[in-house]
Amino acid sequence: MSAPSDTGRRSRPELTLPGTLLGAAASVIVAGALALGLWAATRGAVGDSYTRWTAELPGDPLARATWTLGDMTEPQFYKAPVASVGLLLGAALAWWAGRRGARWAGRAIAYGTGRWPWVFGAATLSLVLSNLAFGWRLGEGWQPTFVPFVCVAAALVLVQGAGWRVLLTGAVLGAVTTTPVAMLLIATVTDPLGLPYVVANTAAMSIGTAVSFLVCRVLPWMPGPVPAPVESPAPATEPAPLRAPTVLSDAIWTARRVLTDFTETQFYANELASVGVLVGVVVAVLVDPTLPAYGGGVIPAILFAQALTSAVGVVVWRRLYRDGGWAPTYVSLVSVAPAAVITYDGSLVAGVVGAVVGALLCPLVARPVSRRLPADFHPFIGNTVAMAVVTAVVVPLLGFLPGVGA
Repeated sequence: MSAPSDTGRRSRPELTLPGTLLGAAASVIVAGALALGLWAATRGAVGDSYTRWTAELPGDPLARATWTLGDMTEPQFYKAPVASVGLLLGAALAWWAGRRGARWAGRAIAYGTGRWPWVFGAATLSLVLSNLAFGWRLGEGWQPTFVPFVCVAAALVLVQGAGWRVLLTGAVLGAVTTTPVAMLLIATVTDPLGLPYVVANTAAMSIGTAVSFLVCRVLPWMPGPVPAPVESPAPATEPAPLRAPTVLSDAIWTARRVLTDFTETQFYANELASVGVLVGVVVAVLVDPTLPAYGGGVIPAILFAQALTSAVGVVVWRRLYRDGGWAPTYVSLVSVAPAAVITYDGSLVAGVVGAVVGALLCPLVARPVSRRLPADFHPFIGNTVAMAVVTAVVVPLLGFLPGVGA
């Protein structure tokens, strides 16, 4: 199975540099303005909502339920139930609109496979199983219960098709093979070495997904890789004639691509889903700045670093998007860039340098790994390998920059 193709409304020739730069700059400027606005609106906020939330987890079913909901946006480092609601509302709207052929639906959710409900169902069940099986340890502090939501279950549905056998198998394998591995790696690798937890989490995703795909080879009820169906709008319409790309059209495409990167990690890759999660995290911060992102108050810096790393990645790797191609420009958005911000307490220097370096290096690691995977493995495994490797190398080195380290 090849890497997911870009499912825009038309197959694009190579993007022009002026248009891509314009779109990237606009994305970063908008993100910067949003970050500044959030920072100004929440500056000086005090509280301990995240600490109180985690303290309630062992004995409060409602706290456990909201923790599980927050897990859906932990891959973006938001960890906010309101942001998760926004993500799901945006994704559901994209699915509904896409089925009806609405032009405003954005890129076809779940890469146009038509399997988004199954992707969502498998990933959610795996997440619930992870919390049921390992949530009892939340009394000891934070645990990586979110990990199965963005790896095994969804990947199996995309590779082996929809259906209850695939959904249930992926959900169970995801919970069993990823969360405990992440716990083990945190205890034996990242904690002793002082590395960000995302290194252990993404390494566990790589290991657990590879093991799961190997196990599926011997499970008699699993169908094996199946081709993705071509999803077409419900009303039959004549395709619009293709227009020659312009600077403006390339700029718009680039801005949409940056926006799409915000939900690529959930395998949604859709603008409406991304708008939903971004609106949700903004609301979460405005309601209580001491809850999202582990109560660190660094969401504004995270959002800016994420937009910057995606924008730089799209500009640098734009040739990979040629003729419907795809590039792993989201990889740093959910690893190096936010990890740099959190590790160095919102440092602008760490966030900017981490974002730029992550955008340059992550595809260099991800693409060779993905190309060498067996045909029945989902190529996203290369992306999670890149997340672990590049974060483990880059984030500690940022501490040597002037004004960043202690």
